[in-house]
Order: sequence, then C-alpha cells, then structure tokens
Amino acid sequence: MKKIKKMFLLFSLLFLLFMSLQKGELIIKGSDTMVNLVAALVEKYTKENPRANITVMGGGSGVGIAGLIDKEIVCANSSRELKESEKKKLKENGVDYLEIPIAYDLLCIIVNEKNPIENLTLSELKDIYQGKVKNWQELKSFNNPISLYGRNPASGTYEFFKEVVLKGDYSPDMKQMAGTAAIVDAVAQDVGGIGYVGLGYVKDVKGIKVLKIRNEKDGKYYTPLDVANLPKYPLARPLYHIVNKKFLYADIGKVLRDFIRWELTRGDKIIEEVGFVPLPQSEKEKALKLLEK
Repeated sequence: MKKIKKMFLLFSLLFLLFMSLQKGELIIKGSDTMVNLVAALVEKYTKENPRANITVMGGGSGVGIAGLIDKEIVCANSSRELKESEKKKLKENGVDYLEIPIAYDLLCIIVNEKNPIENLTLSELKDIYQGKVKNWQELKSFNNPISLYGRNPASGTYEFFKEVVLKGDYSPDMKQMAGTAAIVDAVAQDVGGIGYVGLGYVKDVKGIKVLKIRNEKDGKYYTPLDVANLPKYPLARPLYHIVNKKFLYADIGKVLRDFIRWELTRGDKIIEEVGFVPLPQSEKEKALKLLEK
C-alpha cells in the first residue's frame, strides 16, 4: 500500500510539472545569493516575452537541488557545483542534468564599518570562522570580541566557504542566518560582526565594510568591489542553473531554453546592475553550446 501511495504521489508531481510547463509556467528555485539576480533577469525577459510565466524562489542551493532530484522542478539555481552525493541521487532518480554557468560572484567578506581592519588572508579567515581567533585585537584591529555570521547548511554559499576557506568545520559559535540579507543587517548592527555574502548584496549598503583578501599565489590583496579582479580574487565563483536535460530539450522546455539563451546573450547589463559579473565571452559560448541537442 505504501509503495502504491508513493507511486501515486510521484505520478501526481510529474503530471503537475508537465501541465505547468505546458502552460508556459516555469519555477526556478534555489540559491539565495542568486534570487535577486535571476528575478531581475526574469522581469526583463518577461517584458519582452509577456506570454512566458516564470517564478523565481529562494531557499538555498541545496533546496533547489533537492527539488530537481525529486522532479518537483526542472531548473535549480546554485551558487556551487553539485556534490558527488547529489550527482548520485540525480542519477538514481533518472535525472540527466546540465550545470550551466550564467554569471560570476565575488564572495565578499564584510565587517562593521567601525572596525578598523582593512584586509585578511585566507588563513586568518579560516582561524576566525573555526573559532581559533576570538578577538579582533589578535589581528591587530580593535579590542572587541568577534561575532560570526554565516548561512545554514542548505546554502551553497555555506558549502562554498566551508570547502574553499575552512577545509573543515565551522565554529559552533557561528550564527546561522536564514538569508544573505540577514547577514548584512546583522553585521551592520554588530560592531564585532563578520560575515560572507554575495557581491550583489553589498552595493550601496551602509554600516558595513568590504575587506580585501590576499591571493596566496602573488601575495597581493584584492577587493571584490573591482570586477576587474575576477581572475585574481580568491573567493570568485560561478553561479549556475542546474537543469533537467530531458525537459530542456523537449518542446515543453522551450521557455526555459529561450530564457537561458537570453540571459547569456542579452543579460550582461542586468547582471552588472544587480552587482554580479557577466561570464567572459569564451565561457558564454561554451554555455550556449550546452543548450543545443
């Protein structure tokens, strides 16, 4: 009986998904970092294509990917690459997928504007977020306890920072925030606060300061606020649409296919306005080829 109920539920989800796509409706769900970016792109696209009905939802990269695995959606936003465990689940559930980059983010390390510190190394950042350094004075800044702010495990930013910077676990003292904007607000109000947020969330924000981060290869410090630093800034990362290939290449996937093609060919201005970095032309061409059968 349980097996029959599960099969019925799965059939119902697939039927609803099929019907929504037939009507031109499309849900893109996932990365909190990307939600404002993709929403802005969708707004412009649907003005030019008023028959398209696209909804953008956040919740975290992990939430979007889980929806893709369960066949609840056909496109997930992700601020990180797929984990091996997720690739395995997608394969087990019969979901053939593509990871399509659409832009770059230069992950920003922010502190309160009253903090005199200007830059950090990756090693110092690691020690801070693993709780080995607990007072700003230890980093030749002011005498004030450090308050850690970050995302929750469903977030792609949480995973990216953990893999690239920590290479281990976070301090249990880190406050896990539900969204990126919540981190910005918390640091702006906490003189000892530090957080990591997408580039699109620091534009024209008062109460915070964006730190320079050292590139270990050349020993120089780079700010993410200058997009020309993309090749050398150590916390740069691509942002992805992860899509179900079966639907992308089918007739019912026309809206999704056309939207992604539009993003890659006509979305640069919006990407920059929101605060992210367009793909280099060579990477755009590779991404566009993925849309071809």
